[in-house]
Amino acid sequence: MSGSDAVVDNAAAAAEIIAALTRSRTTIAVAESLTGGLLCSALVDVPGASAVLRGGVVAYDTAVKHSVLGVDAEVLAAHGPVHPDVAMQMAVGVRSALAVEGVPAEIGISTTGAAGPDPQDGAAPGTVYVGVAIGADVRSHALELEGDRAAIRAETVRVALRILRDSL
Repeated sequence: MSGSDAVVDNAAAAAEIIAALTRSRTTIAVAESLTGGLLCSALVDVPGASAVLRGGVVAYDTAVKHSVLGVDAEVLAAHGPVHPDVAMQMAVGVRSALAVEGVPAEIGISTTGAAGPDPQDGAAPGTVYVGVAIGADVRSHALELEGDRAAIRAETVRVALRILRDSL
C-alpha cells in the first residue's frame, strides 16, 4: 500500500470508528508508546471526534506506563515494555487515567512495540502489540512488521485502526 493509500485507508477507518462510537455513545481513550500520538491524531482528524474521544496518553518512557497507566511494575521488570500483557494493561489503564468525573472511558486501545532501528529490551524492530479493552473483554494483537522506523509506526496505526473498527 502506498503512503497516500494508507492515509485514505486510515481516514476511512477512523471515520467509521468515530461514527460507530457516536451512534452508540461510547467513549474511547488511547494509550501509545511507539506511535507517539499518531493513533490518537488519526481519530482527532475526524470532525466530531470530541463527542467520544477522551484523549490520549503517550507513555513513551517505560516508567510512565506504570505511573500513569498502571501497568504492573513486575510485568515490566520481567518482560520489558514490548509484551502482550503490557499492551492489555495499557488499554485497561488508559480508560481510568482519562476518566471524566470518575467515569472511565468504555474503550481503551494501546500500542507498544519496537519501531527500531535497534531492538528494545530484546524485541526486534517491528515487534508490536496492540491492546484493546472493551468492557471486560481485553485482548492483545501481536504484529510482526517490516520496514524502517516510520513505516513500522505508520503500519501500526493502520492495523490498530482496523483492529478497533473490527472490534466495534
